[in-house]
Amino acid sequence: MNKYELLYIIENELSDEAKQEVVDKMAEVITSNGGEIEGTDKWGTKKYAYPIDYKTEGYYVLVNFSAPANVPEAIKTFNRNTDALVRSMIIKK
Repeated sequence: MNKYELLYIIENELSDEAKQEVVDKMAEVITSNGGEIEGTDKWGTKKYAYPIDYKTEGYYVLVNFSAPANVPEAIKTFNRNTDALVRSMIIKK
C-alpha cells in the first residue's frame, strides 16, 4: 500500500452538517476501496490566493491515508461528481 496526502476544499457557504457529510463521504470512498485513514485535519475556513468562481473563501481539509494504487482514481471520480468540492490535490508520499 502507498501513502498519500489529500487536500481538498469544500464550498464555504454550506452548513457545518453538510461540510461534515462531505468529509464523511470522502472517508468512505477511501475506506471502501481498501484504504486506511491515518489522520484527518480540518483546517477550517481560509481565504483563497485568488477568486475561484467569484468566491474568496473555502473550507480546507487535509487527509493522510494509506491505500492501494487504484484509490486516487476513485477519489478523482468522487470529486468530479460532487458539487460541494471546489478543488482537491492528491500527493503520493
